[in-house]
Amino acid sequence: MSLLELRNLRKSFNGVEVLKGIRLKAESGEFVTLLGPSGCGKTTTLRLIAGLELPDSGKVYLDGKDVTMSAPNKRSVNTVFQNYALFGHMNVEANIRYSLKIKRAPKAVMEEAVTAALKLVQLEGFQKRMPSELSGGQKQRVAIARAVVGKPKLLLLDEPLGALDLKLRRQMQVELKGLQRQLGITFIYITHDQEEALNMSDRIAVMNNGAFEQIGSASEVYDRPKTSFVAGFVGSANVIRGISPEGTNEPGSAIAVRTEHVVLDPVRKICSATIEGHLTPGFPGTISDKRFAGGMLRIVAKMDGTGIEITASRHGIDSPLAPGDRVLVRWSPESAVRVVDNGTA
Repeated sequence: MSLLELRNLRKSFNGVEVLKGIRLKAESGEFVTLLGPSGCGKTTTLRLIAGLELPDSGKVYLDGKDVTMSAPNKRSVNTVFQNYALFGHMNVEANIRYSLKIKRAPKAVMEEAVTAALKLVQLEGFQKRMPSELSGGQKQRVAIARAVVGKPKLLLLDEPLGALDLKLRRQMQVELKGLQRQLGITFIYITHDQEEALNMSDRIAVMNNGAFEQIGSASEVYDRPKTSFVAGFVGSANVIRGISPEGTNEPGSAIAVRTEHVVLDPVRKICSATIEGHLTPGFPGTISDKRFAGGMLRIVAKMDGTGIEITASRHGIDSPLAPGDRVLVRWSPESAVRVVDNGTA
């Protein structure tokens, strides 16, 4: 039995359907990430799980029990928000203790739980500090400690690292994943950051326009995308329409090739697909752009006769290739994945 199951959830706001019958299962102790662009329905999904919104149709099951209509405080679910949502007039200790206090837990139990939570998030000695005296990373740790102190079965995290700088965000990714393993709590994590999703998740549910386009492990989603949207949103890929993996033209077909798998062979004069006396399959083209972005050098080639632009990525900040150079654009057959062309990439 799955810890969490979403069955055909639909939700509309002002006549606009934002969730289109989504289905999802999460097992006990699993780290599942909802990955997608802003406005795709991620936060609405989280709010339905938490009980902060009710679906128009469909069911939410938690530990085998239908909790679709249950109030938030009747579900063993806590949420960590991007803006931390700490009580500014309470110190760290009081913030963490709050959820236990409203449940009227015995004082000794509360003190023991708060001490354990502070140790868990490495904030021993910070009990009396106010939120205004904490850094962004420390505030996030307090928010997490407050969420896990009551030992919920399910923890929902709505872009919790979005307000942190890049270095701290990467550090917190490691800490969060380690914390999840240590606690054994099921995490449902929301992000639009593909790096976070790929680094932290047991499974990723790629979301677009109110639906899950693909659910799978990081390697499945990255190496074997099912749609042109997934190929273009997770990692960097060329989605090539009208060319089959075998190199033949098939109207309406599409393949995806990761930019790191594209090879650009320079040639001074292309009379045939021959380089140094060896037959080299490929598409003749011309370099149109070269720039350094996202830690990678990206070189764009426009293929002759089609106008299709193919991007190749490399580590490093320079290459002997320059705009105007003639090249053969190549990739190995096994690196090309056929995808459903849903018009996005």
